[in-house]
Amino acid sequence: MQQEELHRHEKLVLKALDRLGMASPEEIVEDAGIEFSSVNRAVSWLSLKGVVEVEDFEDKAIELGEEGKVYVEKGLPERRAFELLNKKGEIELKELNSILSRDEVTIALGWLKRKNLAVIDSGVLKPTDNGMKERETPDEELLLSVMKEGRLLESTLNPELKQAAELLKGRKNVIRIHEVSHRKIRLTEKGRKTIKQGIKIEDEISQLTPEIIKNGTWKNMKFRRYSINTPAPELLPAKLHPLREIVEEIRWIFLKMGFNEISGPMAESAFWNFDALFVPQDHPAREMQDTFYLSNPEKTEIPSDDIVEAVMNAHEGGWKTGSRGWRYKWSREKAMASVLRTHTTSTTIRYLAEGHELPVKVFSLGRVFRNERISFKHLPEFHQCEGIVAGDVGFSHLLGILKKFYSTMGFSQVRFRPAYFPYTEPSLEVDVFLEDKGKWMELGGAGIFRPEVTEPLGIHKPVLAWGLGLERLAMLRLGLKDIRQLYMSDLNWLRRVKVI
Repeated sequence: MQQEELHRHEKLVLKALDRLGMASPEEIVEDAGIEFSSVNRAVSWLSLKGVVEVEDFEDKAIELGEEGKVYVEKGLPERRAFELLNKKGEIELKELNSILSRDEVTIALGWLKRKNLAVIDSGVLKPTDNGMKERETPDEELLLSVMKEGRLLESTLNPELKQAAELLKGRKNVIRIHEVSHRKIRLTEKGRKTIKQGIKIEDEISQLTPEIIKNGTWKNMKFRRYSINTPAPELLPAKLHPLREIVEEIRWIFLKMGFNEISGPMAESAFWNFDALFVPQDHPAREMQDTFYLSNPEKTEIPSDDIVEAVMNAHEGGWKTGSRGWRYKWSREKAMASVLRTHTTSTTIRYLAEGHELPVKVFSLGRVFRNERISFKHLPEFHQCEGIVAGDVGFSHLLGILKKFYSTMGFSQVRFRPAYFPYTEPSLEVDVFLEDKGKWMELGGAGIFRPEVTEPLGIHKPVLAWGLGLERLAMLRLGLKDIRQLYMSDLNWLRRVKVI
């Protein structure tokens, strides 16, 4: 690494480590003569550059308690008692009252016996053979060291002092021991090579300021080299949810193609959701296993009698369409049932019934609901997109519009397959080719509304219609295998998911 890539504080830290070897941040501060925060910042950058290694340790710090501070100043109670005993040879217990408090006398006698420094014989305190030679015990040595250093780390103590710490820990308020984290920093091989190349400490400009420009000091200063490899802070700017991005993308495509957007209610009547689309009232899709029926309101209004009667006649006998219909007794009660819409086609058919002047080009985007078991590929609530064109149009126009729409979505290869849908004839499915996977995938359905759908609404021109589910497209775009991921409150995923 070239020294031009290093900040002045980084150079000072490297030179300190060259002198100290492995060192703590505190030791580097003292050696380098810079602030603690500057050392930590420099060590962080040096570590990212691979010049130093940082190792964190868990340890225990030993500090003096309130009693410990008193004992360091006056001496331990047993030390003061022992010194009087050593001076007189032996003493009566009551003589201890002259130098110790009542509590200290009890403490002193207990520890003199525990340390084998003295024994009590008929009310007289006498030194042991060990006591006659004792000068300073390990616990006293530890207290003095802690007083001098401010605190000691347990890892720095020899076995004797560690044992003394355990003894002092059992005495009330003499020492405090608590968990601490500390670190050691050392040079890597890259760091040692950098030092061998030579490090020159000099003032540098890392950022121009108005003051530096104004007073002209920049002319005689050295500019620090800018490194494009220096890690930058992670920025997490606000962005749309990926599913919302797809919604907005499709909306923009439709608008560019000359369509107008329409919307409708999510709580719908069975009439607009099923009957107006020539779905028979005994169709399996209308069962509660597939459709959510509402209890409040349980019934909802249906349109004017002329539309209702025309739809009823289409179901029962085909009306004026040339069809034989479904040949059953149609029920107004069933048509008035309240449901959560199962497709956005209910919005489309409502719009067509309003009698707009043809030709029309409209689309709708919104949530739909189906009584599905939740799994990795099914949800009871999802988004659907639909577009229609009504007027003097034919099947070839439908294929052209679909190819244009999907190619604008980014799919260069589009193909069509025959299909069946209850309210379109002819019907087809749209497949797109996935270049990265090397296979085709179905992404939507389309067709021309049957006369049984359009004629009762007073529309005598062809109506082209198509639609797709947005969640499936989102899974494809984002590489997801579980549709539930789109609705999880996973901030980490949402922050890092690519902008589509």
